[in-house]
Amino acid sequence: MSYAKPAYIRRMSQSDLIPASPTEADYEAAAEKAGPPLNDKADPIALFGEWMEAAKASEVNDPNAMALATVDAEGLPDVRMVLLKDVDTGGFVFYTNLTSAKGRELAANPKAALLFHWKSLRRQVRVRGPVTPVTDAEADAYFATRARASQIGAWASDQSQPLADRFALEKKVIEQGLAFGLGKVPRPPHWSGFRLEPQSIEFWRDRPFRLHERLVFGKVAQGWTTQRLYP
Repeated sequence: MSYAKPAYIRRMSQSDLIPASPTEADYEAAAEKAGPPLNDKADPIALFGEWMEAAKASEVNDPNAMALATVDAEGLPDVRMVLLKDVDTGGFVFYTNLTSAKGRELAANPKAALLFHWKSLRRQVRVRGPVTPVTDAEADAYFATRARASQIGAWASDQSQPLADRFALEKKVIEQGLAFGLGKVPRPPHWSGFRLEPQSIEFWRDRPFRLHERLVFGKVAQGWTTQRLYP
């Protein structure tokens, strides 16, 4: 007995659903745009800053977007997109509701990994290391720069908790807005930030024929070590 696949399965089976592998011409064009090889003597934080500046000029939206990976109580990985809000020699800073899934997971297991992927540049950066809370002063200073509606939203949202419907959230936003009136909106006690101190930073560049360039910086007492990896 023959079985006819539903139309949506037939569509999903079409070869044009997944982009084709690059052609020889595609690789040659990409090679022309490639810059000089990665410098293993560079300071990784400074190099990251250079790549971020290039991404700001090239990416359509949110060049500071990064995937944040944590693990839950069972050791099952969690990953989501968040926004980088600061970076210096101390690490990479982001903010969140501390009662959210990532907030709870980082409190229980303060280690994480970050991934920046800039499609327009064909580059990515991976960062791994321990995570510590930012100071109250840092969190207050950043919260004060947020749009007022975002500040009120931080009070209204029980992030990662079940939500009956969109109206329930909008109702809480209105209630919080009325509660603060025209006054200053303080930072909620359940909202703050984390700093990931990098123990390793890997820079990846697309190169022709999948022979990509990978350079890993490892943190040591005297500074950084470097190691190149096969693609």
